[in-house]
Amino acid sequence: MSFPDPDEPRTWVFDVTFLESAWTCIFGRGCEGVLTGPAAEQQQGCCSYGAHLSGAEDAERVERAAASLTDEQWQFRRRGMRQGVIRRGGGQLATRLADGACIFLNRSGWPGGPGCALHRAALERGVPHLDLKPDVCWQLPLRREDHVEDDGHVVSTVRQWDRRHWGDGGAEFHWWCTDAPDAFVGGRPAHETLRDELIALVGRPVHRRLVRYLRARRPIPCGSAPGMSPSVVAVPHPAVRR
Repeated sequence: MSFPDPDEPRTWVFDVTFLESAWTCIFGRGCEGVLTGPAAEQQQGCCSYGAHLSGAEDAERVERAAASLTDEQWQFRRRGMRQGVIRRGGGQLATRLADGACIFLNRSGWPGGPGCALHRAALERGVPHLDLKPDVCWQLPLRREDHVEDDGHVVSTVRQWDRRHWGDGGAEFHWWCTDAPDAFVGGRPAHETLRDELIALVGRPVHRRLVRYLRARRPIPCGSAPGMSPSVVAVPHPAVRR
């Protein structure tokens, strides 16, 4: 679905099929990771290659967050504080690797359990994980693409993150969550579970309009009052149809 931005020359386009799907993150619950073979037992999720940062502001926020972590929250804290957490080269910024995966990833066997140290710190502090994690990490599996047309009008598309968005490396993944039915097992639609991420990507006014549209599409129970619109049946996500 699409609609014009109320305040600027921009058109918003949303992948409703994904937003109405039952996608949910299954890290530690069967996620096979993004290596070249199944590796659920390693519990690395999509953290095996580190996070490519969106720019200097993103890198600075991550460095500040890293400096605030404790030894209990972060397995590789001492190494990160000694070597730095950002690798710079070839015009790109990315989180440094440690023992074959992102330096912020606590591994299986760590007393606090596996998972992102930044995410854990956010949960313990009661703050949004968006405040601490790299942009690409909190946005996944959502992706916003902005296309500027010849007349300056912008078309902003919010869709799921596919293999192709990783570049050539994405084709080598043994498994990727948005094309695997195993991840479409949530109890609520993705636009509800990813509410904070959507607001951060598009802003509150646009998000409110999106939600009004999506709620209006919900199936109407049998026995509803006469004159009500017929139910709308959501298109099953391609991963589920396959």
